Amino acid sequence: MKPTARAAAALALALPLFALPLFALAADVFDFIPDGGRTLFARVFGSRPADAELNAVLSGKKSRDEWVAYLRGHDKAIAGLQKLDEQQVRTLADYLAANMPQSGLKAPSPPSQANWAKALPPDGRDFALNYCQGCHIITVVITQKRTKEAWLGTMGKPSHVQIKLKPDQREALANYLVINGGIPIDDVPEELRAGGATY
Repeated sequence: MKPTARAAAALALALPLFALPLFALAADVFDFIPDGGRTLFARVFGSRPADAELNAVLSGKKSRDEWVAYLRGHDKAIAGLQKLDEQQVRTLADYLAANMPQSGLKAPSPPSQANWAKALPPDGRDFALNYCQGCHIITVVITQKRTKEAWLGTMGKPSHVQIKLKPDQREALANYLVINGGIPIDDVPEELRAGGATY
């Protein structure tokens, strides 16, 4: 493993969950892993939509499918949505279903100046990077295409039951991996391929 990868992996294990800005600076080796819902949220609402649009999302309560329909129906009012592909829309919709409404959180002015990484809860990608690597290389996780039931079953095994994730956080991690997992090994940086295995 190259020094950059070793440093990033060590940093991922050492830093607490919410020290994400510092983590992000050293973690470009993980850029092949698709963005999670919180990052997509920041990207979309950095496009400066009207405050009413942002507040409608922050105060909304919908299922994942309802959020998918909502996002597709508001892509003219929220310009940042037009740049998301189908996988990203599903990832963002799943994140919104799990984390909205955010009571007491209103649109800052201007929204583009908001620190969403600090203001919003972590997403499935955050959980994968901060917890899965405690026992094995991230490649083991992100290259597998599995069902939600299979992921939750693995997290419920004795070897994983000690992971300090709440049930709703395990759901968020499983949902993220269902949508974004199955990355071809050729897309993984060479320094992260060694030591990869399956469950």
